[in-house]
Amino acid sequence: MSEKLFTVGKIVNTHGIRGELKIVPHTDFADERFAKGSKLVFFDPQKETRLAVTVQSAREHKKMFIVKFQNFDHINDVEKYKGWLLKVEEQYLGDLEDDEFYYHEIIGCKVITDEGEELGTISEILSPGANDVWVVERESGKPVLIPYIDDVVLEVDVEEKRVKVSLMEGLLD
Repeated sequence: MSEKLFTVGKIVNTHGIRGELKIVPHTDFADERFAKGSKLVFFDPQKETRLAVTVQSAREHKKMFIVKFQNFDHINDVEKYKGWLLKVEEQYLGDLEDDEFYYHEIIGCKVITDEGEELGTISEILSPGANDVWVVERESGKPVLIPYIDDVVLEVDVEEKRVKVSLMEGLLD
């Protein structure tokens, strides 16, 4: 198992008695990540325990996924994994289009305005609806929420860990 793992979901509960789990997705590629045969890793955030698993079946249900993993056929087999994270190994990350990015590539990027002012560093990505919102932590303490839209995010350079933005009126208020 490779060392680099990326979070794709959180196990929040069991579903029924046949070993299915309710997963809150933390990925834009949920259909790909939870597809039959997909290789994932159960990860315990407290003890950092890992367990490689393979998706047997999955379906979307109320903004979550109900996932059954191979060799887990009863609620007693999966109940202990509630609260664990689901991760994917780096080798299973697919190639993206030029204007697409993985969350881990964006988090940690410095944000600079089109006028050259450094705003801060991206600490989190929220997905409230129509578009993602990037949370920029500032030295002043109050975070800035940057909507990921073409009018605001002008340039993303993941190699240099730098994002250039054009601030719309009211974003810093």
